[in-house]
Amino acid sequence: MVTEMTKYSFILLEEETEGFMQHLLRLGVVDITRSKKPVDEASSAILEKAAAWKKAISALKKADYTEDPDREAIEAAAAEAGPAGDLSAATADALSALAGLQDRLTAVLREAKARMPWGEFDSKAIASLREKGLRIRFYTVARKSFRPEWAEEHPLQVVSDDGKNVWFVTVTEESAPYDFPVSECRAPEGSWNDAEEEARKIQEEIIRQKGILLSLKGHLEEMQSEYGRLLTDLDFYLAQAAGESAVEKRLNVFIGFAPSTLDAELAREFDTMGIFYIAEKATEEDNPPIKLKNNRFAKMFEVLTGMYGMPEYKEFDPTPVLGPFFLLFFALCMGDAGYGLVLIAISIFLKKKVRSMAQLAPLVMTLGIGTFFIGIFMGTFFGFNLLEVGFIPAWLKRCMLSGDVAGFPAAMVLAIGIGIFNICVAMVFKALCYTHRFGMKETLGTWGWTLLVVGGVILGGTALLGLLQMETVKWIFIALAIISGLGIYIFNKPGRNPFINIGAGLWDTYNMATGLLGDTLSFIRLYALGLAGGMLGSTFNMLGGMIMDACPVPVLNWLLFAVIFLVGHALNIALSCLGAFVHPLRLTFVEFFKNSGYEGSGKAYNPLSVKNGEA
Repeated sequence: MVTEMTKYSFILLEEETEGFMQHLLRLGVVDITRSKKPVDEASSAILEKAAAWKKAISALKKADYTEDPDREAIEAAAAEAGPAGDLSAATADALSALAGLQDRLTAVLREAKARMPWGEFDSKAIASLREKGLRIRFYTVARKSFRPEWAEEHPLQVVSDDGKNVWFVTVTEESAPYDFPVSECRAPEGSWNDAEEEARKIQEEIIRQKGILLSLKGHLEEMQSEYGRLLTDLDFYLAQAAGESAVEKRLNVFIGFAPSTLDAELAREFDTMGIFYIAEKATEEDNPPIKLKNNRFAKMFEVLTGMYGMPEYKEFDPTPVLGPFFLLFFALCMGDAGYGLVLIAISIFLKKKVRSMAQLAPLVMTLGIGTFFIGIFMGTFFGFNLLEVGFIPAWLKRCMLSGDVAGFPAAMVLAIGIGIFNICVAMVFKALCYTHRFGMKETLGTWGWTLLVVGGVILGGTALLGLLQMETVKWIFIALAIISGLGIYIFNKPGRNPFINIGAGLWDTYNMATGLLGDTLSFIRLYALGLAGGMLGSTFNMLGGMIMDACPVPVLNWLLFAVIFLVGHALNIALSCLGAFVHPLRLTFVEFFKNSGYEGSGKAYNPLSVKNGEA
């Protein structure tokens, strides 16, 4: 449900504003209307500085040298490093230097590799030979292309030969005519030892810079605190800048919202401050921020509502309705009891080992439990058909879905039935919500469609079950059609020209007829995804069984089966989870929200408060 909000209008002297905003910051429960972007150079500067700290924190969190071959040297360098001053700037400098050093190291190692065949030589000695009129030319050719007779024609010295290539030089007088069948190569710029020494120095500097980063990582808590302070300053500045100045800029007027449950507490705080304020119940026209209040089960699915958009202030919160449906849709798409157990195990791991994702653990646990029971109902466990397993009790097999209904697979009929029920619930939700917001008079058309569709489904169900005689069903349906028709075609917009109402009703009829059919058929995806996942899991089981039968080695055949089973089902679980999240989300956002009339254009409650600095 949507938490009731109280609207506060504050009128302050300009000199009172700073202290008032600081007090709101400490309270952390009042949502002050903010500017949607930095309003001037000051806020822009705060934002840029906060971004630099966030980047530094993120980089340091990734700085892990436990597997680095120079780990001990890096830790020693970290012990000697003592970063001071602006820690974000020190981090940025170290990261920039490290990136440049690594590029230089790559280039120097490449150069060292190119110089290695030439061995050690003195560039000055070569230059002195040139001064004496002698020219040294450098060559490299493939071993099969090298001709020993070249040494008979020119003074030639082989420098290196690795069996594949030959490196050699020729020495001739500068002024003497010279002709050689191979093109010269670039002369090395220095000795191989020189390049190796330069690479060693660069590596030492890389270790030093990594040591600085490792040392800075020890200041993460301090850096996060500074980042949080900057976020708080920015939030505070934007909230303060949102105040409306009045009376020649001597007064500031602020609008804020807080949950009505805090009225007494906030009244004491504001009275103690001695400020002038007006508290009144927030209305839909005030466009107050939205804070949802649900039980533990529905609260897990609030993230789905937030993904689409928060409800309007007087709009119903759809979370308690969409939560059970999403759970059911997800479980049907997974459709395997074994996969449900895997999800339960993952939720336990997230809760105990992955602190950053611990909040998702209850949702994953719930989805896993739902998948397990639906998987039992569908008769599938890691791709195996439970109906064909001998040790499963007969009473449990009778609870499993099997066979056909009217010539169609029972699972497909179940998916269509769930879709019809989902659409009926959405239409009732829409009728109740619109009546609450706009009144009964303005929603007669909506109630007409709800009565016709939902009443028709209920009436059809009772007829199929034989609970009513067909003659009775006929007259009840006629009565439904007449009452619904009046709302759909005559009273859909009270006070409007009746002919316009009839035309609008006919247009709605076309849209409803085509839309409801498409929406209902869309739920076949629940059956299709569950079937595809089950068939893929069964295929991996079959492949593992074939390899196990084909392998004559007793232990190896079970090992091969285990590898195929684990890898195959891990891949299938990943694919199934993706489909089981995306498609139920689509059914919720399109089919349910469209038929429920949900708008989702509200803004989330975001009180002015001290930020924790997590980057």
